[in-house]
Amino acid sequence: MSRRFRLALPSKGRLHEPALDLVRAAGFELEGNGRALYAHCSQWDVEVLFARAEDMPAWAVDGAVEAAVAGRDQVAEGGGALDELVALGFGRCSLQVAVPNGAAPAVLADLDGRRVATSHPRVTAEFFAGRGMRVETVAVRGSVELAPRLDAAEAVCDLVQSGETLRQNGLLPIATVLESEAVLVARRGLEPAQQRVADELATVVRSVIDARSRRYLMLNAPDGSLDQIVGLLPGLDSPTVLPLARPGWHSVHAVVEQRQVMELLEPLRAAGARSLLVLPIHHLIP
Repeated sequence: MSRRFRLALPSKGRLHEPALDLVRAAGFELEGNGRALYAHCSQWDVEVLFARAEDMPAWAVDGAVEAAVAGRDQVAEGGGALDELVALGFGRCSLQVAVPNGAAPAVLADLDGRRVATSHPRVTAEFFAGRGMRVETVAVRGSVELAPRLDAAEAVCDLVQSGETLRQNGLLPIATVLESEAVLVARRGLEPAQQRVADELATVVRSVIDARSRRYLMLNAPDGSLDQIVGLLPGLDSPTVLPLARPGWHSVHAVVEQRQVMELLEPLRAAGARSLLVLPIHHLIP
């Protein structure tokens, strides 16, 4: 490998803290003080760079970094050839077309030949072109919702989380362009050694994400109700059943969804389970 593998993370914004938490859980020892733009992770021998999330897809395409965490919408707007390795489960939002509430045009077809204000001009133009429509994209950074009020555009195409900002500005969503969330991406054409690092990084990150929603459940079960207790467990795979030193008892281990834990405890106790123990999981590879 001609140089250390470089991973770019968001330096600020809504993706910064979740991305930092994720790579730390994956084994990266990093200090996120909001000022440092570079760190070296000795455990992985990886250089970590901090930059604006919207810049990182271009960095990856140009070869400045091998992998990056960015929004799927930012990757699409960059238009480069990047491989999405893992969907990270945070930063969820959608890119939506919206028009002034109660005013024409009120349906998507009415926007043909009109102006659409957006911070995603490439994706917006491709969306309408794919429907045989031509629109004039008005590139705006920040306060996209103001464009119709200022007569700068007849519609907007903007990122939406709850939709409250659109409602407060009198806008009605009429179409979803794409669903977005934070993703780990890598540039194509990596050297074999770099590709191995990218694959290992993707595996570890995915194992952290898969583990977060699950718990490791251990309990002791009397042989007389062992089948009933095992039947109650909707685990990731078949539960592990081990004989105990105490005659007539077995230990049962299972991976279960976190949301199911509270629902399971009382039925398991009623069936005779004892010494129940619920533990967090840090990594899970199915």
